[in-house]
Amino acid sequence: MDRRQVLAFLGTAGVGAAALAACRGSGRDSASSGSSASTTTSAAPATTTTGGTASASTTLTPAMFSAATSCALTPAETEGPYYIDVDKLRRDIREDRPGTRLRVGVRVLDADGCTPLDNAVLDVWHCDAGGIYSGFEAASTGQGGAGSGGGPTDSDRFLRGAQVTNRDGIAELVTIYPGWYRGRTVHIHAKVFTSNTEVLTTQLYFDERLNDTVLATAPYDAHTNRDTVNDSDTIFTPDTVMTVSKDGDGYLGLITVTVKT
Repeated sequence: MDRRQVLAFLGTAGVGAAALAACRGSGRDSASSGSSASTTTSAAPATTTTGGTASASTTLTPAMFSAATSCALTPAETEGPYYIDVDKLRRDIREDRPGTRLRVGVRVLDADGCTPLDNAVLDVWHCDAGGIYSGFEAASTGQGGAGSGGGPTDSDRFLRGAQVTNRDGIAELVTIYPGWYRGRTVHIHAKVFTSNTEVLTTQLYFDERLNDTVLATAPYDAHTNRDTVNDSDTIFTPDTVMTVSKDGDGYLGLITVTVKT
């Protein structure tokens, strides 16, 4: 099912996120692009610690977000030039991209009572270890702009996908740790939709010490001369730095975002 079908399905009386369990699979399929939704509001935060260890198979629970929770609205940030509404639910978005495995767990809270928001859709996208965005590979390397009307220029859709939040407001995806590109620090783009309305567009960040650690390893170390860190990035905000811990052979990044529905 695609995102629009899911949100329409969830709008049916008596239908809950549990009915979508089969849609939260681990396929790495590609997806076609669509049109993006319109923004209505912004939203909020998470704290910034690195430490601890989890198992790669650990089920995410609300208690695990205790160090990554705030009820203040998460700040909205720019969508950037490389968004594609791939409109596809999939848990594992790595496809063929090499890099350090990263589980991303996002807990979505409703600002009204700071309560978990189930049946919301979390949509994420980011560059690969070499700073390349799928759909815009030429533009990502400075070899050309976007396609007609600002759209994508190629058919790849790696490191893009969406998941539905469960009754605890939690959605999880498996990806790789993002790389960097000129003028920006390491980041992940994210949107939250409810009832097919976009209620948040933001960006998620990492502690700079962890960025240094990961970027010193292969395949990231092949992309040299990084020019922007958190403190020198004009878009960066500490409000959306993820709480990260070791997770098997990779990392687990957690954050809570608070939205106004």
